[in-house]
Amino acid sequence: MNNNTPLISLINIEKRFGTVLANHNINLDLYRGEIHALLGENGAGKSTLINIISGVYSPDAGEIKLNGEKKSFGSPKEAMDAGVGTIYQHFKLVEAMTARDNLNLGNSKGLFSKGKKIDEAIMEICKTYDLEVVLDKYVSDMSVGEKQNLEILKVLYRGAKILILDEPTTVFTPQETEKLFKIMRKMKEAGCAVIFISHKMDEVMEISDKVTVLRKGETIKTLMKSETSPKELTELMVGRAVELSIEAVEAKQGKELLNVDGLTVLSEEGTEAIRNISFSIKAGEVLGVAGIAGAGQKELCEAIAGISKVKAGKIVFDGENLEGKNPREFVKRGISMSFIPEDRLGMGLVGSMDMVDNLLLKSYYSQKGLLIDRKPVIKRALDLKDRLEIKTPSIHFPIRNLSGGNIQKILLGRELSVDPKLLVMAYPVRGLDINTCFTIYNLINDAKKNGTAVLFIGEDLDVLMQLCDRIMVICNGNVSGTIDSKDATREKLGLMMVGAEA
Repeated sequence: MNNNTPLISLINIEKRFGTVLANHNINLDLYRGEIHALLGENGAGKSTLINIISGVYSPDAGEIKLNGEKKSFGSPKEAMDAGVGTIYQHFKLVEAMTARDNLNLGNSKGLFSKGKKIDEAIMEICKTYDLEVVLDKYVSDMSVGEKQNLEILKVLYRGAKILILDEPTTVFTPQETEKLFKIMRKMKEAGCAVIFISHKMDEVMEISDKVTVLRKGETIKTLMKSETSPKELTELMVGRAVELSIEAVEAKQGKELLNVDGLTVLSEEGTEAIRNISFSIKAGEVLGVAGIAGAGQKELCEAIAGISKVKAGKIVFDGENLEGKNPREFVKRGISMSFIPEDRLGMGLVGSMDMVDNLLLKSYYSQKGLLIDRKPVIKRALDLKDRLEIKTPSIHFPIRNLSGGNIQKILLGRELSVDPKLLVMAYPVRGLDINTCFTIYNLINDAKKNGTAVLFIGEDLDVLMQLCDRIMVICNGNVSGTIDSKDATREKLGLMMVGAEA
């Protein structure tokens, strides 16, 4: 076998789910010592493809070749045994176990193998790939970056030579992303092949050697990174020219709509997630919130939305104290607020329902009489489907079968269709393709023009600087500073996020 033979080849792969053709005519070659980015809009077939490579699904047609020989994976274990390791967006780790126990889970050596030889083998891999993992540390005590390192170590320890990283930097700070890229470069040097899935175009341009673009379930083109540009890649993804800049909207700011004073909120574990936070937002203003994952952003949003219990402080919206009221009371009292939670399906929408029923959930309590009039809701669903380009076989199709981006568009469309005075958004573009992101930024700008006050929790610092009027930085539950967007830089925000002086 020579070096020109791909480590893995996918030839004319096809996968269908009922009437939906998720993958069609997919062709992809992956070579040793290569970082290969996979790009595509939400619903383009990326998740289905990586599930085929990692043995979760079997293709309906086409073939997979490993080192030039035809291969079929009947299960994820068969794929893993053949050297394919997948690190998913949502980690597959046991929180109540140590790093060592997670590494030994499912190993024939046994769960509680603690021999010196095994530890030495693990530390040798850590040294080779620059991985920092404390073997005796419990997963529940780890940061997001540490958990990711453990996931990578887990697949390398099991002999993976083909690594699939599914949106690995979604909740990373710029510093954590740089650490991950260092590890990926070490994998490349060691002769591994890496598939890198990301919606962050700057990352794709920085780390990848080749880029394959998927559109509507098909491979459109594979390009050398050095011979392409973000503009060309986006146009290939979307199928048309796309404007890649966030419009700077100057909206006239009105009265103060939200005033948060001395707010302290407890986490689910009973610790203080945010402590003594104070800020305000005016009508027509977008206040961004930056912070490393788990700094208290989730609890802040949920306290304002009436979900999390407030320990101390006040939340005053449009002259009314919200403290102690729940979301159902908000609707009954006519409190004009919309909330886009971090957990789209768990908290925002019902996966087994279709678009129409999910839209109906918002207006259900305000409808008069025993019978619910579905006609206006059906009309609104059709309008949203067209306006936001929601890819679904029908407005009566269960939404859990749609891609993350399309689910997010439904949630956003529903919340914005009621013209709220206050819009609270937790990571509204997380995991979304670049075209969908810009659709959502435009929706936020439209809300701003209409005088809506927006609290925008984001993770892309460049977007926060372009979209928001001011940025508040949270570090370990405290506000480490608030800065005008025009005075902000990535470096300043990054330092504030870790509690250093900016």
